[in-house]
Amino acid sequence: MKKINLLGLFLLIFASVSMMGQNLVQNPGMENWDDDATPSSWDKAENISKEATNIHAGTFSAAHLSASSTKDLSQDVNGIVGGQQYRIQYYYLDNSATARTRIWSYWMDVDGNYLDDNADVLRPADYSVDSPDWQHFDETLIAPSTAAQFRFEIRVYKQDGLTDGNVYYDDFSLEADVTNNPEPSNYPTDFIAAAAGLTIELNWTDAIGDVLPVGYLIKGELAPISASANIDFPVDGTPEADDLDWSDGTGAVNVAYGVENYTFSGLSPGETYVFYIFPYSNSGDNIDYKTDGDVPVADAQIPAVIIINQEDFDNGLGTWTPYNVLGNQEWYQSDFGSKTFAKMSGYDGGSFDNEDWLISPVLNMVDFDSVFFNFESAYNYSGPAMQLFISTDYDGVGNPNDFSWTDISDMAVWSDGSWNFVESGDLNLKDYLQNGVYLAFKYTSTTDGSATWELDSFLVFGNIHVGLGENAFADIRLFPNPAQQQLFLNSNTDADVVIYSINGQRLMETSISQGDNSINISGLRSGMYVVRINTKNGETLTKKLTVE
Repeated sequence: MKKINLLGLFLLIFASVSMMGQNLVQNPGMENWDDDATPSSWDKAENISKEATNIHAGTFSAAHLSASSTKDLSQDVNGIVGGQQYRIQYYYLDNSATARTRIWSYWMDVDGNYLDDNADVLRPADYSVDSPDWQHFDETLIAPSTAAQFRFEIRVYKQDGLTDGNVYYDDFSLEADVTNNPEPSNYPTDFIAAAAGLTIELNWTDAIGDVLPVGYLIKGELAPISASANIDFPVDGTPEADDLDWSDGTGAVNVAYGVENYTFSGLSPGETYVFYIFPYSNSGDNIDYKTDGDVPVADAQIPAVIIINQEDFDNGLGTWTPYNVLGNQEWYQSDFGSKTFAKMSGYDGGSFDNEDWLISPVLNMVDFDSVFFNFESAYNYSGPAMQLFISTDYDGVGNPNDFSWTDISDMAVWSDGSWNFVESGDLNLKDYLQNGVYLAFKYTSTTDGSATWELDSFLVFGNIHVGLGENAFADIRLFPNPAQQQLFLNSNTDADVVIYSINGQRLMETSISQGDNSINISGLRSGMYVVRINTKNGETLTKKLTVE
């Protein structure tokens, strides 16, 4: 029997335990200061001062004084491991009527690029509420797969237009949580998929049981992909990174427990996507997936899509037309880095009164089952909000104020400021499926305030649904559906037909001719299948089939 080196074993165990609870924040308790306005090891400290009276623990805290503009306190924390679970904490005291605060932090990759994960937690919409007691921010999150850093940033703001109030911070903490649990007890329930525009929204009800998951891995595939394209189940101890480009016909995303929804965007028109959801416990090398039993499956089909208008402002304002009603400032094309956009500001050495419209070309939408509009927006500085309107009687050239417009601004998600570009989401224009429709952005400013707005990535697209018995080009009817024993197809063209399982396995393959055809499906079990029809002229139709 080999002798055990007890000292070496003790040191190894001690080192392992130490790493589990290590706080990655430097000078977390604000005890060390380079001077009275600069806490040691913090990268950015605007309007910060050393505080010795209002403290949570120790000798000092940091006082953050509100001003007319946002002031930041931040530290870039290194040593983040993608897929690892981290507990993020700090304490704050806000009992001032002239200041308010909130966290405004980001995961970052190795090059310092921001990652958008956990935005609702790390960059919330709500501000602090006054209280005489110290308040505790305490969240546990899983670092994105590409994360290598964390920007721990807290901001102070004026309140109700008032400034010069203090908020106090103390005891920051960012620690890896490596408690290992067995795999989750159960799968989530009510897993469903719904298509809207070029997106598919997934919803589910969180798993319950003795062991709860920390997150879910959702894997998706374009159905069907190939003859043997079944989804690969995840393997314990091997975290899977997010894969959102679908270039190989598959995708994946990790979603934290408690969120209960995720939306895949930028999907291909006319295609069916199948999704599987795997709950897991732990993270990193200790990740433990639940893969036994019946894995929840959901699917949805993206309708056939035709682009009605697309504008990225690579060539001036492109197909959109500016109309100046008031003021000397007007819409123009601008750029930052590799991104081009339409830009408008009423500021020119001072704020001026302006009213400027940016109007779409005429949109003819009568032939579509549904039409959507999406765009990106960013802004900075104070001033009236951007507005979005739609009209069915504008003449395309006149003063827009001489025509009728409906304000649809509330349909969109807008930028939260600080030059952050935000996607609007797909605005459903189902109430305007006619010809002669115009969209328009209306910018206004006053001598009291003139925000700067940037707009980009305009896309108006219409859906012509590909359902049983209808297609914009090929006419192929599939009946009955549900079917038993025999499936009949009536086609106006020759085509190849492949029937796949919902998991993507090729089950049957045959050819049909123009006219009436039948396929013997007696060998198929009851359930849902995908029928892929490839016509001789290159069209591809995807249809669902239910076998009883």
